[in-house]
Amino acid sequence: MTERHPVSADSKTYETLLAAARFQERRRVPITDFAYPAGVRIAVNFTLDFDAMLLRRMLNEPWGQKAKGEFGGRVGIWRILAMFEANDVDVTLFTPGRICELYPQVLQHAVAAGHELADHMWEHEVPKDPAIEDAHLTRALAALETVAGRPITGTRSSHTPALLRQKGVVYNSFTSARTMPFYELDAEGGNPMLQLPFHYALDDAMYFSFGWLATPNAAQRILDVDEIFDIWWAAFEHQYKRGGYLNFLLHPFVSGHAMRVDMIERLIKRMRTLPGVWFPTCGALAEHIFTHHPYRGGEE
Repeated sequence: MTERHPVSADSKTYETLLAAARFQERRRVPITDFAYPAGVRIAVNFTLDFDAMLLRRMLNEPWGQKAKGEFGGRVGIWRILAMFEANDVDVTLFTPGRICELYPQVLQHAVAAGHELADHMWEHEVPKDPAIEDAHLTRALAALETVAGRPITGTRSSHTPALLRQKGVVYNSFTSARTMPFYELDAEGGNPMLQLPFHYALDDAMYFSFGWLATPNAAQRILDVDEIFDIWWAAFEHQYKRGGYLNFLLHPFVSGHAMRVDMIERLIKRMRTLPGVWFPTCGALAEHIFTHHPYRGGEE
């Protein structure tokens, strides 16, 4: 006869974790019939987190880190935008609202060149107080919309999904939970938000930063651009073969250095040697998905 053992604290913890994992899976709804426009095999989003020195100041980082941000706002952003424009690639700038006050000429140029502005919080943080969060998001969207001349529909943030939807923001790019675009529900199982996922393997700061977010130098390294070219090309090639999706997360103060700009240009040109590569803004891709693959309440 099998002996029965009482449920231990460890067993309860395991069951709690298992239930949480199952819920997380349920709230991330795949688009099972996903398809690109005719002739497209893969979409590649190039996205810029244009923080300049704002986050560095908020974290009260040393002057050297602040100088990096200043470089991104005054030099790096212009270099990288010029490269994208020379190669006819439209990008999405996830931009804190405060940047509209600090670097208006950059954002005006970006809009005139056909790039997309999207939200990246007011000052690169989401307040815990709901009223203050609402005020920050409202202020950020107003600032960005004044420059863009159109509603802002995207964000890269942890803002409350219900609040985002209330303000007309319909997609987010703030997760690595899946490789393809998907719909994500909030913690209560409502307020579906389209997610355009990135992965940290496609984040330039992971390869080209010392002292990133106060990490010790031993945790960081500066890699040769050719090493990163090979890594990123391999990621592209893998997704291209399966008709997938890529979202590159770039920072102008990181990728705005000349050798890195040139490496990204080489990557774009090599991608274009294959048929069916689409370089939309995040907003353009989201519009395609909403038109052809709207959220169906998890019935896909």
